[in-house]
Amino acid sequence: MKDRLEQLKSKQDQDDADEDLEIAIDNTAFMDEFFAEIEETRQNIDKISENVEEAKKLYSIILSAPIPEPKTKDDLEQLTADIKKMANSVRNKLKSMERNIEQDEVRSSADLRIRKSQHSVLSRKFVDVMTKYNEAQVDFRERSKGRIQRQLEITGKNTTDEELEEMLESGNPSIFTSGIMDSQISKQALSEIEGRHKDILRLESSIKELHDMFVDIAMLVENQGEIVDNIELNLRHTLDHVEKAREETKKALKYKSKARKKTIIIIVIVISLLGILALIIGLSVGLKT
Repeated sequence: MKDRLEQLKSKQDQDDADEDLEIAIDNTAFMDEFFAEIEETRQNIDKISENVEEAKKLYSIILSAPIPEPKTKDDLEQLTADIKKMANSVRNKLKSMERNIEQDEVRSSADLRIRKSQHSVLSRKFVDVMTKYNEAQVDFRERSKGRIQRQLEITGKNTTDEELEEMLESGNPSIFTSGIMDSQISKQALSEIEGRHKDILRLESSIKELHDMFVDIAMLVENQGEIVDNIELNLRHTLDHVEKAREETKKALKYKSKARKKTIIIIVIVISLLGILALIIGLSVGLKT
């Protein structure tokens, strides 16, 4: 009977060990899959960043040419579509990761902290890239508007910023171009005005399409903000302490240097006084002799 109980206990221990091993293997496989997703998402964000830089170059080319090449505009349109597609993919992946993390929130583990940290880093990196893209779009819009305003001035149409915005929002450039004189210069200016106006309309459409994504991801990062801010605050405090310690060390060295100088001066004075005293004694003895 005793042998039988020992056999059953041994089998139970082996089953428990096998179960622990299975859990460990499953967890390792899960983290490997997670890190593969992280790397893929990071590469996609890097690709978006590259496309944003390329878009900036195309913006500059379009702004520098009175009548930009159709191919340049087509390339920009394709690039804009690629950025939008990849950004949506990254946004969806980050939100999926966030949901998985929230589901596992009840468990406090090193793996969960790693997943949170990686997700936070990628989310902030994504927001940073998309913010730069948004800034580039807004800058392109403002500079295009400036070109339109200058061309209107060439044709004799002086407009305020408010009037120009009204024209852009209406989607109808003829509000200001209907009375332009029929001359070669005016025709060229008119052609550029209409072209720039179409560029701005396409750009505004892209900005609106990406607006929800900006809000969505910004909220995602804001939710993580407290944790990251605490880390930054702790780091700032640490740096403050280091700086304070450095200043104290400087002061101590300064005081020590001053004290050393005073000691040397005192020693020199004492030696001088002893020398004078010895000289006086020597002269006195000499006179007596």
